[in-house]
Amino acid sequence: MQKNEFSPKYSTNSTNNEFIARHIGPRDEDIQLMLKELGFSSLEEMANQIVPQKIRTTKPYPVVGNGISENDLLENLKKTLSKNKVLKSLIGLGFSDTITPPVIQRNILENPVWYTAYTPYQAEIAQGRLEALLNFQTMIIELTGMQISNSSLLDEGSAAAEAMVMAHSIHKEGHVTHFVVSPKMHPHVIEVLQTRAEPLGLKMLLQDPHTYDFKSPVFAAFVQYPDTEGVIEDQRSMTDKMHAHGALVVTAVDLLSLTMLTPPGEWGADIVVGNSQRFGVPLGFGGPHAAFLATKDDYKRIMPGRIVGVSVDNHGKPALRLALQTREQHIRREKATSNICTAQVLLANMASMYAVFHGPTGLKKIAQRIHRLTGILAEGLKKLNFEVPTNPHFDTLKIPTNKVFEILKAGESLNINFRAYPDAVGVALNETTDLQTVNDIFTAFSLGQKVPFTATEIDSTLNLSWPSELVRTSKYLTHEVFNSHHSEAEITRYIHRLQNKDITLTHSMIPLGSCTMKLNATTELVPVSWPEINKIHPFAPTSQIEGYIEMIHDLENKLCDITGFAGVSLQPNSGAQGEYAGLLVIRKYFLAKGEAHRNICLIPSSAHGTNPASAALAGMKVIVVNCDSQGNVEVTDLKAKAEAHKKDLAALMITYPSTHGVFEESIKEICQIVHDNGGQVYMDGANMNALVGLCRPAEFGADVSHMNLHKTFAIPHGGGGPGVGPIGVREHLKQYLPTSSLQPAAGPKTGISATTSGPWGSASILPISWSYITMMGAEGLKRATLVAILNANYIAKKLTPHFPVVYKGKEGLVAHECILDLRDIKKASGIDVTDVAKRLMDYGFHAPTMSWPVVGTLMVEPTESEPKAELDRFIKAMISIRNEIKEVETGKWNIKDNPLVNSPHTAETLLKTEWSHDYSREQAAYPVPWLRENKIWPAVGRIDNVYGDRNLVCSCPSIESYR
Repeated sequence: MQKNEFSPKYSTNSTNNEFIARHIGPRDEDIQLMLKELGFSSLEEMANQIVPQKIRTTKPYPVVGNGISENDLLENLKKTLSKNKVLKSLIGLGFSDTITPPVIQRNILENPVWYTAYTPYQAEIAQGRLEALLNFQTMIIELTGMQISNSSLLDEGSAAAEAMVMAHSIHKEGHVTHFVVSPKMHPHVIEVLQTRAEPLGLKMLLQDPHTYDFKSPVFAAFVQYPDTEGVIEDQRSMTDKMHAHGALVVTAVDLLSLTMLTPPGEWGADIVVGNSQRFGVPLGFGGPHAAFLATKDDYKRIMPGRIVGVSVDNHGKPALRLALQTREQHIRREKATSNICTAQVLLANMASMYAVFHGPTGLKKIAQRIHRLTGILAEGLKKLNFEVPTNPHFDTLKIPTNKVFEILKAGESLNINFRAYPDAVGVALNETTDLQTVNDIFTAFSLGQKVPFTATEIDSTLNLSWPSELVRTSKYLTHEVFNSHHSEAEITRYIHRLQNKDITLTHSMIPLGSCTMKLNATTELVPVSWPEINKIHPFAPTSQIEGYIEMIHDLENKLCDITGFAGVSLQPNSGAQGEYAGLLVIRKYFLAKGEAHRNICLIPSSAHGTNPASAALAGMKVIVVNCDSQGNVEVTDLKAKAEAHKKDLAALMITYPSTHGVFEESIKEICQIVHDNGGQVYMDGANMNALVGLCRPAEFGADVSHMNLHKTFAIPHGGGGPGVGPIGVREHLKQYLPTSSLQPAAGPKTGISATTSGPWGSASILPISWSYITMMGAEGLKRATLVAILNANYIAKKLTPHFPVVYKGKEGLVAHECILDLRDIKKASGIDVTDVAKRLMDYGFHAPTMSWPVVGTLMVEPTESEPKAELDRFIKAMISIRNEIKEVETGKWNIKDNPLVNSPHTAETLLKTEWSHDYSREQAAYPVPWLRENKIWPAVGRIDNVYGDRNLVCSCPSIESYR
């Protein structure tokens, strides 16, 4: 057998490169067989035919290095992160330490069935996580008192920003551009609001909405409930006043407090946002966490984010699906009011399961305990002669003092962090707080002096009460699901009952084009559960986060080495957030040059829908560039439009390789045209899995690019989030990378203000990508890219006789994905891409990407992680389906009654006594032999999307509806 020239070099004294073969699916002999099928003798020969030589990098990767073993990786990372100091975090600011029930940690957070799933677009094989998300929505709706909620947003700051844009859209007077924000909102939320408002021409007034005089009309008022200092105010009169002046009221809430506090829906709030983090999701140095937005039913069609809705399948059985998808950016593009393209599904599912496990009684017990400890703390601080606020509070106190530094240091000596104000110390209690912690707080505030009382003594005599208008009297979480699974046996069985309904990477390959569903290796995931990672507050003192900073800077440097960029920001917590942050960097660059008029953004017609949506949110005007018949950017049209808008050109947004899965030969020329006309090139990094180790975007002309760590760099998709979308920039843009006013180490002083609540976004999952890059090394990363390209071309070659491949490069080859054309098949048979996608479920596969970027096609991306045997299994399934289509074309099967249009087939339908179809039960259930050994049964039949949108239900239906 010929040895591939990129095979790992093993030695008897090193295990450094063993991970490469564990990550990459095909064995050496399989690679040779696939190369032979394509007419090549080596991976390098193949790459020379596919990747334009003019963009191939010639420089080494000294920072990435040679790769290390899994065992060494864990030892080294543990040593680095042990430099972090894990203290009890009483900082607050919307981030509370919590107790993740071990049954949820082990069975959801650390369970690949939950974290390797994709966004539930193929709903019939995603009923488990859809139900968990419906529970999340129900939890949010009932705790906030609102009528509808989305199924999670990225973080509290961006949720508030989405509410701002939404409120402006709702407001009847479009010319009103001012909105008033309480100074007592969390400062990170205020900063993100300001970041998002400015490019849109919206003006934030930082004033108390309760006393606002309306000299300038406003479209909305924003308040925090309870506020950042812990104070609870009755919002009714303010809300009535705002409504009387035509303004909406947006409130950010503490979800746990709403088990005791009057919910916003009962005092008139229009939009409610917040973070579900304290429902069992670790602090994680700022993320990822599942934020939310809830609102009135009247606004459901303009609310951002995904919504899970209840519909029915083709047998009349209740079934769940993503509702109102026509709101998404793929359709609305630059007219979209949001660029949200993902959520925080894994974290939302953890939070919803936390509520299911504890139930309404358990949640209220936790809240009451925290509140009582806060009352004990307040009473004790009074005894110590501190001025304690007399306003109602839930879990947070702001204590004025001229000994701020001394108290902070005394707290640190007792393993406690407080919040620092210039003239006060803030204390925010949480689920992990106990009486001993309160005693320690007394000691810290006494600067080590003996305290003449104990928390237990105060507890024995303390009486607490709130004004009646603040006390919640309405019920919540009344559905059976929140009142049935409170023992570990019950919750474990419920979690497993749900996961058994879904297809994930634990079952089969997920060949979604432009999604890069590669292996998420266990070793990469293990550190996420370490306390050095998940117990750190995002605004902990810099002296306590040395390990995190070291790892983050090393990851930034590695990404710079891979891409050729001069600087990287890890703050954006999704690909769309990366797009937005990158465009803001370009915008600030032009502002600094005195060229604020540059606001034209050129975008190819083939672009992902988030591109034009992000450009619009960044205050840019979108001009569409045509693509030619081969799917490439039409260079003559680009040049004409760049020259026509030369004075105002800000940027070109281009995906490379293209969204059609091809390396465009003219990419350097395209970048030069934009530069010659004064613009900057933004490269969408969605397809970077075809570049790593072969090409550096900065070398062929990109000025900015985002990198999807949840695609190229192995962070799992989590069923629809979390993700990370860091941006890399060239030297001239480096000083404008995002920063954070609360954590100066997060970015340059001259950078754009924060785009997310967490200074480093979803920081706790960054070790996943760091581990992947560090273990693979430069050799492994290059090999992964080559094998990803090989796998895609192997599938394209094998399936071309059955399904034509739409776009190919000049050598008749594709990049890392291929687009299968079913348009002529539909004309001949009536069978369309939806029928094929649903039929693949019967074969045990998730469908490829449907009808994007070309309607009537399937886009396939196998990644480097899938072994040849799995590729062959998918190929055989597709060929078998094509043969089934031929039976329809020849008239053997009726177009209205065949295995494709009736798919997917559930076990329930196949076990019915009557069977009136022209095909057999065996053909329906076992069309290929391997299914007899490992059959995955769809939980429901084909779902009626139209019914679901016309009869929108977005909270848990009663059990009777299932019966």
